[in-house]
Amino acid sequence: MTMTESGHDHGAGRADGMVVAACLFHGFSDPSRLAILRHLALGEHRVVDLTGHLGLAQSTVSKHLACLRDCGLVESRPQGRASVFSLTHLEATLALLESAERLLALTGDAVALCPEHSVDHTTAGSPEPLGATGSTAPAVSNSPTASRGAA
Repeated sequence: MTMTESGHDHGAGRADGMVVAACLFHGFSDPSRLAILRHLALGEHRVVDLTGHLGLAQSTVSKHLACLRDCGLVESRPQGRASVFSLTHLEATLALLESAERLLALTGDAVALCPEHSVDHTTAGSPEPLGATGSTAPAVSNSPTASRGAA
């Protein structure tokens, strides 16, 4: 089952596939997780590196890395007493982020204005490109969710 199938199968297999797809997209649903993914696209990082580069608390970075690992988006390997994290599927992750960027360009503010998933316009800055990897320190969203846990 793929999400782009045009068949008319409305059975349990299709519903299960959509649940799995929704779980995958949950991994991308938090601004801090997106910032972590974008930063890991630059190469391997330890938690301490990510906290320094992104300005997030260690507990916040660790929590989001655990979510991303559970989603199969990142993996880790031991290096001394630390763990080094990397993207599990670099090219596929970048392709998804680039596709999301194209879709956002087409929908404009509709996503941000959605009453179900709206952006807090009083604190949010202009959106950063999701697939941008040219910077050594990707910008972190100014939303309250992104800074939650920072001390």
